[in-house]
Amino acid sequence: MIVIKTPSEIETMRRAGILAAEALRAVARAVRPGISGQELDTIGEEYIRARARGGTPSFKGYRGFPGSICLSFNDEVVHGIPGGRRLKEGDVVSIDLGAEVDGFHADLAGTFSVGEVSRDLARLLKVSRESLYKAIDAVRPGNRLGDVGAAVQTHVEAAGFNVVRDFAGHGIGRHLHEEPQIPNFGEPGTGQPLRIGMTLAIEPMVNAGGYEVTMDDDGWTVRTKDHKPSAHFEHTVAVTENGALVLTAIPDGVV
Repeated sequence: MIVIKTPSEIETMRRAGILAAEALRAVARAVRPGISGQELDTIGEEYIRARARGGTPSFKGYRGFPGSICLSFNDEVVHGIPGGRRLKEGDVVSIDLGAEVDGFHADLAGTFSVGEVSRDLARLLKVSRESLYKAIDAVRPGNRLGDVGAAVQTHVEAAGFNVVRDFAGHGIGRHLHEEPQIPNFGEPGTGQPLRIGMTLAIEPMVNAGGYEVTMDDDGWTVRTKDHKPSAHFEHTVAVTENGALVLTAIPDGVV
């Protein structure tokens, strides 16, 4: 069942979204060669939990996930577990996090360069980020989820990359994951109609190679089957009469 949010509920999600975005910015600013995934996780958790902010990390303990952020390196697509592994020059790292405020969640992600990266990697990140905003532009009453997925797929495939098929965006609100599922591919004019008050976590996952993925033995980390790099960008948005309201945007945000 798709849960339509009231204006006051969307405002609460906006507060959660701003906190999540600020936390992501704090983590991203710490990205550098030599820092560990666990250190980045601590930065994210402490930022969200600070007493003045009143938030809780959405991911901590979710279905048993051990971290407060997902940290995915290079060929890892999503759901990487932060640990002792240290970032090195030339890596790319995807940071995904969520915050809960007064019973409502917001979720966002971005992929960041560690020092200097190759031109091909930089282009992967650029195209992936652009595809998120193509999708957001397609969010308006009267459009359908197929329009959103097609916006991502068209932009990504025109650049010679591929969207992941086995994982998707999702509804969000009182629960971190709600209906509907939001694939990053589709046919325009098909799928669930978009209605005012829907809140969606839109998250293109874009592979430099093929779209196939595999799951690591840890039961969480998803990586590309061909071990080519991947990028992940995400915003939480609300459907309004004027189109998409990005709930995880801040004026100088990192995503």
